[in-house]
Amino acid sequence: MRGPRPGGHPIGIPAEKARDFKGTLKRLIAYLRPYLLPMMIVLGLTITATVLTIIAPKILGRATTEVFRGIMARMLRRPNARIDFSYVAKILIQVSVLYSLSGLLTYLQQFIMAGVSQEIVMKMRKDISEKLARLPLRFYDSRTHGEILSRVINDVDLISNTLQQSLVQFVSGVVSVAGVTIMMLTINPFLTGVTALTLPLSIVTTAIIARYSQRFFLRQQKKLGELSGYVEEVYAGHVVVKTYCREKDVIERFESINEQLCDASHKAQFLSGMIMPLTRFIGNLGYVIVSVVGGILVTKRVITIGDVQAFIQYSQQFTQPIVQISNIVNLIQSTIAAAERVFDILDEEEEKPEKPDALRIEKAKGDIRFENVSFSYVPEKPLIENLNIEVLSGQRIAIVGPTGAGKTTLVNLLMRFYEIQKGSIKLDGIDIRDIHKHNLRRCFGMVLQDTWLFNGTIRENIAYGKENATEEEIIWAAKMAQAHHFIMALPDGYDTVINEEATNISYGEKQLITIARAFLANPDVLILDEATSNVDTLTEISIQKAMDDLMKGRTCFIIAHRLSTIKNADLILVMNEGKIVERGTHRELLEKGGFYAELYKSQFLGALVEV
Repeated sequence: MRGPRPGGHPIGIPAEKARDFKGTLKRLIAYLRPYLLPMMIVLGLTITATVLTIIAPKILGRATTEVFRGIMARMLRRPNARIDFSYVAKILIQVSVLYSLSGLLTYLQQFIMAGVSQEIVMKMRKDISEKLARLPLRFYDSRTHGEILSRVINDVDLISNTLQQSLVQFVSGVVSVAGVTIMMLTINPFLTGVTALTLPLSIVTTAIIARYSQRFFLRQQKKLGELSGYVEEVYAGHVVVKTYCREKDVIERFESINEQLCDASHKAQFLSGMIMPLTRFIGNLGYVIVSVVGGILVTKRVITIGDVQAFIQYSQQFTQPIVQISNIVNLIQSTIAAAERVFDILDEEEEKPEKPDALRIEKAKGDIRFENVSFSYVPEKPLIENLNIEVLSGQRIAIVGPTGAGKTTLVNLLMRFYEIQKGSIKLDGIDIRDIHKHNLRRCFGMVLQDTWLFNGTIRENIAYGKENATEEEIIWAAKMAQAHHFIMALPDGYDTVINEEATNISYGEKQLITIARAFLANPDVLILDEATSNVDTLTEISIQKAMDDLMKGRTCFIIAHRLSTIKNADLILVMNEGKIVERGTHRELLEKGGFYAELYKSQFLGALVEV
């Protein structure tokens, strides 16, 4: 019998259960419906292969009986005492054909099922991918990346493995138990009853051990998660660890968690590891009983020696599928729970669909108006109420305020990452809800403080800002962003591959590449979220000059943390608790001596203290 597959549950360990088993199973079956014909073929092949395997021992027993008869005749020196080897050979050929045909059918059903399961999983992944693209930003804000990835990868892989292996094994196991029981009854009902006596003993033994080992498995999973989280945390902050010379503390903490994990794992694996030897021991007791009782029945000429040999094989085939079925039932529970988590994503509320007559604008002038806008992430906690802002084309608007004031929220509303509850936001006099989202977002270019680069060449990362960008356009954008010089200093220039973690270039260089991407996009409206915060002072001055060229003739929103960078803004909006508390130019706001002046003074005095 196969042991638990990687990623499966140990024998006898309760699996995670779904909230709605029947409902989730129906939805999973809906994915199987287009493949009903190949599934029926697989079912037929599985049943046939199992039946052939079940028939073989009974036929093989005839050969054993013939050999035994011939040997006993010779021992008793009877006339014409001989073994009919042609008869034995014929039986062996028949058994070989049965096993060979069973193996071929098993191969065919595995081949077909592998294709079906991968087709189903491909469809499921496609549905998830398309769904994730339609989900609003709040979905991603409320979940960790690890949680989403776990559902897309781990849960779908579990479904794939169950479809490919466990369903077939389950059908095979059920057919085996039924078929073997029938064959044993045809041989001798009394021996069948003797064999069945060992089954409750195996079940009770497994249940008792599983009950005690479960808490150690739960503790093992908890400590494993704790250890993984700690390792990830330390790896991410290894520079800080070394800076403060805390290597010893880190090692001690790691060893402590590792020892606890080792202790829990040892006890869990030891207890679960006892199940197989004990069930085998009980099974062997059954073989002994069958052999003894069968021997007695042979001497009384109730059954033949070949029937005893076949019965011993059947008794082995009887216990194995039962344990296998219990494990698969356990695994199916986990699979349905995994499917339920996948369906939870597919059931998430999507972004509001586009209006049938949604507008598509070729180029925006950049006039933007917020009219009595109200918004909240949570209904009972208002964030923005009755907000009114008017921005003229080509103006540079700076948005400042403390953390949580609503600065980034304002931009998210403008890009329709979130929908407002009241009021309207208009672009060139058109309500943005009447504009196709993709078309609306193409009017905007964003440079964020948190850079995002993908695993690819620098050329590909810059070209992400514009489809079918030419080499000349990419180089021009890099020069405008003051990135060309450092790119050419790299060994492979624009063909330098940025690794998965983007650790082979500095943070400032990553920022320059994202700025070059914005240059290449050439947007109608520009949004800057402290875009130069991670570059040195000289580079910042150069970039600021290039930014001035980029911002000419375009409406520009600047989310500012360092107030010294927005002195030349046409309008500064000071936000606090979702409201515009002050508005005006840098000079006007300083002369008012209000909230902005206090913010500016605190930064200015802080800079002096640092000096």
